[in-house]
Amino acid sequence: MLRPKIPTMPQPTGLTTPPAAVEPTTITPGTSMPLPTPVAPASSRPAVQLTPGTALALVGAGTAVVLVLGAVLVSMLLAVAITGASVAVCAVVLRSLLASDAKRR
Repeated sequence: MLRPKIPTMPQPTGLTTPPAAVEPTTITPGTSMPLPTPVAPASSRPAVQLTPGTALALVGAGTAVVLVLGAVLVSMLLAVAITGASVAVCAVVLRSLLASDAKRR
């Protein structure tokens, strides 16, 4: 009833080049040369030097980042906790209203 069509591979059009023949190369044993030792390249920029004032500024900035990030995460956790508590209170109130409505009937 439903037969899939199997695609046929089209023949290449245009000019095609035959594959090139690969000729093996011969290796002649010779004396081994010692490898030169690598030399460290000279740096074009000066090295970073930390003064006590710069180190103190970096420590202060890191501390400020940690404190701000902690305050943001704690506030998000508090918002989730307050939302969960309010949803729980709403669920209790709705259950109470539905139970009292069922008792009247």
